[in-house]
Amino acid sequence: MPYVPLEKRPLPPGRPRDWYVTHNRRLKAMRLAIALLDSGVLVPNQASNVRIRTMAETVGIHPPSDTTCHMVRALMRYSR
Repeated sequence: MPYVPLEKRPLPPGRPRDWYVTHNRRLKAMRLAIALLDSGVLVPNQASNVRIRTMAETVGIHPPSDTTCHMVRALMRYSR
Protein backbone atom coordinates (compact mmCIF):
# COMPACT_ATOMS: atom_id res chain seq x y z
CA MET A 1 0.00 0.00 0.00
CA PRO A 2 1.46 3.44 -0.90
CA TYR A 3 2.44 5.94 1.74
CA VAL A 4 -0.47 8.02 3.01
CA PRO A 5 0.43 11.14 5.00
CA LEU A 6 -1.05 11.58 8.44
CA GLU A 7 -3.92 13.98 8.95
CA LYS A 8 -2.63 17.43 9.82
CA ARG A 9 -3.38 18.82 13.25
CA PRO A 10 -3.13 22.46 14.31
CA LEU A 11 0.08 23.48 16.05
CA PRO A 12 -0.14 24.28 19.77
CA PRO A 13 -0.91 27.94 20.47
CA GLY A 14 1.12 30.24 22.67
CA ARG A 15 4.64 29.34 21.55
CA PRO A 16 7.17 31.95 20.42
CA ARG A 17 7.32 32.60 16.67
CA ASP A 18 10.82 31.11 16.46
CA TRP A 19 9.46 27.77 17.66
CA TYR A 20 6.96 27.61 14.76
CA VAL A 21 9.61 28.61 12.22
CA THR A 22 12.02 25.93 13.48
CA HIS A 23 9.27 23.31 13.65
CA ASN A 24 8.16 23.91 10.06
CA ARG A 25 11.78 24.00 8.87
CA ARG A 26 12.42 20.60 10.47
CA LEU A 27 9.32 19.13 8.83
CA LYS A 28 10.39 20.46 5.44
CA ALA A 29 13.91 19.11 5.91
CA MET A 30 12.54 15.68 6.83
CA ARG A 31 10.28 15.59 3.76
CA LEU A 32 13.18 16.55 1.51
CA ALA A 33 15.57 14.06 3.12
CA ILE A 34 13.06 11.25 2.62
CA ALA A 35 12.49 12.24 -1.01
CA LEU A 36 16.24 12.35 -1.68
CA LEU A 37 16.81 8.97 -0.01
CA ASP A 38 13.96 7.47 -2.06
CA SER A 39 15.50 8.85 -5.25
CA GLY A 40 18.86 7.21 -4.56
CA VAL A 41 20.84 10.03 -2.95
CA LEU A 42 22.23 8.08 0.00
CA VAL A 43 25.25 10.17 1.05
CA PRO A 44 25.04 13.79 2.25
CA ASN A 45 27.97 14.70 -0.01
CA GLN A 46 25.74 13.96 -3.03
CA ALA A 47 23.06 16.37 -1.80
CA SER A 48 24.15 19.81 -2.94
CA ASN A 49 21.93 22.85 -2.44
CA VAL A 50 21.04 22.76 -6.13
CA ARG A 51 20.04 19.09 -5.96
CA ILE A 52 17.96 19.65 -2.82
CA ARG A 53 16.18 22.62 -4.40
CA THR A 54 15.54 20.63 -7.58
CA MET A 55 14.02 17.84 -5.50
CA ALA A 56 11.84 20.39 -3.68
CA GLU A 57 10.54 21.61 -7.02
CA THR A 58 9.90 18.02 -8.14
CA VAL A 59 8.01 17.16 -4.94
CA GLY A 60 6.08 20.45 -4.93
CA ILE A 61 7.69 22.15 -1.94
CA HIS A 62 8.81 25.78 -1.89
CA PRO A 63 12.57 26.12 -2.48
CA PRO A 64 14.43 25.69 0.84
CA SER A 65 16.86 28.17 2.34
CA ASP A 66 20.55 27.44 2.87
CA THR A 67 19.78 26.63 6.51
CA THR A 68 17.15 24.07 5.53
CA CYS A 69 19.54 22.51 2.98
CA HIS A 70 22.10 22.16 5.77
CA MET A 71 19.44 20.47 7.95
CA VAL A 72 18.62 18.02 5.14
CA ARG A 73 22.27 16.96 4.91
CA ALA A 74 22.47 16.67 8.71
CA LEU A 75 19.40 14.42 8.77
CA MET A 76 20.89 12.22 6.07
CA ARG A 77 24.19 12.04 7.96
CA TYR A 78 22.70 11.07 11.33
CA SER A 79 20.06 8.67 10.03
CA ARG A 80 22.57 5.80 9.92
